[in-house]
Amino acid sequence: MRNTQALLTQYARYHRDPRNIATHFVGVPMIVLAVGVLLARASIELGGWTVSAAWLAWAASTVWYLGRGHLGAGVTVSAAIAGLMVLAHPLAAGSTASWLAWGLGLFGVGWVIQFVGHYYEGRKPAFVDDLVGLLVGPLFVSTEVLFALGLCRPLRQAIEAEAGPVQLRTPQSA
Repeated sequence: MRNTQALLTQYARYHRDPRNIATHFVGVPMIVLAVGVLLARASIELGGWTVSAAWLAWAASTVWYLGRGHLGAGVTVSAAIAGLMVLAHPLAAGSTASWLAWGLGLFGVGWVIQFVGHYYEGRKPAFVDDLVGLLVGPLFVSTEVLFALGLCRPLRQAIEAEAGPVQLRTPQSA
């Protein structure tokens, strides 16, 4: 089981162009929100409570994020995803057509934005080589926010020491 630093270093190797990183700030939350919308209608009874599949997925991902060895990053990404799950449930509560339009629409647009970013990067998305990258994407975006706030400097320095600095690229120079 790789820790936060190892996961983010591997992911960062695919994400060094600032335009690609910027697209992830839009695309990744859209995709996570879409998954929440699509899972929000399925539910089960647990101890007298009705719990949606979206909240169960959040709980499972939170356990995974908190188990990566960096509490600040784990709490931050889990809180961000919880916020997206709160937004997802009202979007899932409408008609079937509305639910599918929100869920599939956000999912599709989110991925288009991701692929535009990877065009600038000149590299395929990280999940193509490692499906864990689908979980690391939200962690990456959350830690980039922490880095922008001047937090987690040792983590940022360790990642950049291995993955290199963020820099503008052309698809030919990647």
